[in-house]
Amino acid sequence: MNAFDILFYSIFLYFKPKYKQKSNTIAIVYVSVLQCALLLLLGVFFAGFFSKMHVSTMSQEKAWIIFILVSGFVCFKNWMQYTGKRRMMINAKMNKKKSNTYNIWLLFLLPILVLGLTYVLSMAI
Repeated sequence: MNAFDILFYSIFLYFKPKYKQKSNTIAIVYVSVLQCALLLLLGVFFAGFFSKMHVSTMSQEKAWIIFILVSGFVCFKNWMQYTGKRRMMINAKMNKKKSNTYNIWLLFLLPILVLGLTYVLSMAI
């Protein structure tokens, strides 16, 4: 299990009592948004790094198209991964051991902080 599985399960457990059927969808959307935000941060970092090194690798339009395609792939991968047997495995593993509970507000603040860091990094370029 990786960190995204643990975050998925934490969000899933938080919303399970309130929204029984929608809790899985909410957790999938959260993990997808977090992964896309991290992907954007990584892309901005490398764009800034390559521009400071005076390396012209690709145009800005092509970079955005690649980001959109990879984000779509991430969303599809998460949808396939967390609706099937993998979610059942995560439930079984997390039920067996005592899981750490994370503050839900900090979990929701995490993608916002990543996007804020991305904005600051893009302004520094």
